[in-house]
Amino acid sequence: MSDSAFASSYECAAMPVTGVAVDYPNGHVIPAHRHDRAQLLYAIEGVLVIETQAGRWVVPPSRGVWLMAGVDHTVRMRGAARMRSLFINLDAIAGLPQGDCVIEVSPLLRELILAATAVQEHYQSDSREGRIMRLILDELRWLPVLPFNLPWPQEPRMLRVCQTLAADPADNSTAEHWADRLAMSGKTFHRQFQRATGITFGRWRQQARLLLSLECLAQGMPIVQVALQHGYDSQSAFAAAFKRQFGVPPSLFYR
Repeated sequence: MSDSAFASSYECAAMPVTGVAVDYPNGHVIPAHRHDRAQLLYAIEGVLVIETQAGRWVVPPSRGVWLMAGVDHTVRMRGAARMRSLFINLDAIAGLPQGDCVIEVSPLLRELILAATAVQEHYQSDSREGRIMRLILDELRWLPVLPFNLPWPQEPRMLRVCQTLAADPADNSTAEHWADRLAMSGKTFHRQFQRATGITFGRWRQQARLLLSLECLAQGMPIVQVALQHGYDSQSAFAAAFKRQFGVPPSLFYR
């Protein structure tokens, strides 16, 4: 299915929940666009990299990204991606997420998403298909939000810092180095960086390294190579930080 066909398949849908299934090759990019309804992006295979003005999400299988209606975003595929999306009216049920976030996709929700993508756009609310969609809405109200977001600053100087670090995760330039380059004190740099991103400079760089490493792991790169390319001195140091962030070692993440 082409991107334009993908869009037309849900924009005119009248039902509160619509599911769409699309497979994409490695490296495919869906250019910046927005939707009139909230969207849950999920891939049963491959990794999705979703970017908005406010942040960047790296989403492996078993996780999904919830985007609010009207949010401009691009989607890049890392590995061949089998994307399954839901488009949802925010007034369909109380308690849906009220901001962009990454959520855990439970085994139950995964099967419900797969079932939803096989449902025709128009269904009866009291039918089996309608009950599937209602159960999806119930599940979405209770799933935990996960730390897969990398916040992007809007302030031009801090944005330049973040772009540089994202382009070269192994860059070990200190906050003091960046303060000197920006002609400000270290204290001022830390304060402005946290104001622009919501987290500290050290935490942002660590989170960037770990999230960016997911893309390389998804492509089968050896763990020791991923570690060194993302600023870690050894595979063991990388594995320890990875497990603290994601709960499992990198060797088990995509299993």
